[in-house]
Amino acid sequence: MATYERIPNSVMQTTEYPETGYQEVSTNMQIFHSLESEVRSYIRCFPTVFKKSKEAYLFNEEGKRYIDFFAGAGSLNYGHNNDQVKRAILKYVQEDGILLSLDKATTAKRHFLKQISSIIFEPRGLQYKIQFTGPTGTNAIEAALKLARLVKGRSNIIAFTNAFHGMTLGSLTLTSNDLIRNRPYMNRSNVTIMPYDGYLGEGIDTIAYLRRFLEDNHSGIDLPAAVILETVQAEGGVHLATDQWLRDLEQVCRDFDLLLIVDDIQVGNGRTGTFFSFENAGIRPDIVTLGKSIGGGLPLSLVLIRPAIDQWKPGEHSGTFRGNNLAFVAGAEVLDYWKDEAFSQSVIHKSDLAAERFQTFQKKYEALNIKVRGKGLIFGLEFPSNNLAPKIAEHAFNLGLIIEVTGVKKNVLKFLPPLTIEEEVLQDGLDIIDAAIQATIA
Repeated sequence: MATYERIPNSVMQTTEYPETGYQEVSTNMQIFHSLESEVRSYIRCFPTVFKKSKEAYLFNEEGKRYIDFFAGAGSLNYGHNNDQVKRAILKYVQEDGILLSLDKATTAKRHFLKQISSIIFEPRGLQYKIQFTGPTGTNAIEAALKLARLVKGRSNIIAFTNAFHGMTLGSLTLTSNDLIRNRPYMNRSNVTIMPYDGYLGEGIDTIAYLRRFLEDNHSGIDLPAAVILETVQAEGGVHLATDQWLRDLEQVCRDFDLLLIVDDIQVGNGRTGTFFSFENAGIRPDIVTLGKSIGGGLPLSLVLIRPAIDQWKPGEHSGTFRGNNLAFVAGAEVLDYWKDEAFSQSVIHKSDLAAERFQTFQKKYEALNIKVRGKGLIFGLEFPSNNLAPKIAEHAFNLGLIIEVTGVKKNVLKFLPPLTIEEEVLQDGLDIIDAAIQATIA
């Protein structure tokens, strides 16, 4: 999740708060300043009170419409108030369906398990046991780390530069962002950070670098239990690992008896064009973490575990809200999108449209030296100046577009619309980015 030091100026009347340096919209925003913790972040970037949402749109209480290129940080891949999900939830509630079950058996959980097995696992030849953790992605990461260490009897974990895996203490040990990692004054032992694909520059094989550390018992690196990574580092600035790099990493894990954990919380669920982000690489992770959109817009997180390493004892890892049945209902509904190739192809088609527009931006604003990275419906537009991306996002907001700034230097616009966005709305949003760039450099 991004952190911000200020919010953009709003077209609406604002109030200065000298003690914090922030601005917030007066009157209707005052209560948030008065009662909500200073930890709030996105409210500072998008300073309005939202009231309604539908598909790829958000509406504030004055009725202003915003195109959503943020999608709940990847939690709304299937759009706001998806009709299919809404019908299923309303029916379930009206019939007094179980809401909270912990890990008891329910009809809603059974249906979800059948759906993910028949629609996702079986066509891909995958075999995983499913662990339901607490409802957020970082809960899944914590469980994955705990299980990997339990299975291998080792404490060290390999993570990568520019990584982000969550905000709880175990997950924070994996992140490379010193701002959010160092503030809790935590002990960051038992994690080793290695260079991600491309981190050391073009042509430098970071897998060979990792292998050298592992094979040398004088490297100072303890043999780890697991390697964890995002195939697309979303919060780190939209950095992509190549398929060959992923295959080479998997081979390193096999050669040194390490578990391979893929964090697919933000870029799984179809974000890259395939349901799992690693499908095109042909790798088989030992553990996969899923969250965000797996619950169809409601809180739900999973750990997918290769059956041979499902070595938990009953109750050894738990959580009160691991049985969110409304999320089971919603998640089962959105899995229907993956019954055939049509949905995946639609994501790839819209990806091509977006990529073409981004290439146009590169040529039109050649002096800005914009770098474009991405695949599927996640792209990052990197601007060399640290100040440009936040200003562009500010202008975009005032023009009716929600888009996040990300990356280590906060100089990357992160394009993350719902996968279900209509082409016309997609183009309208891209037009706003174009207009926002022009307004920023004018």
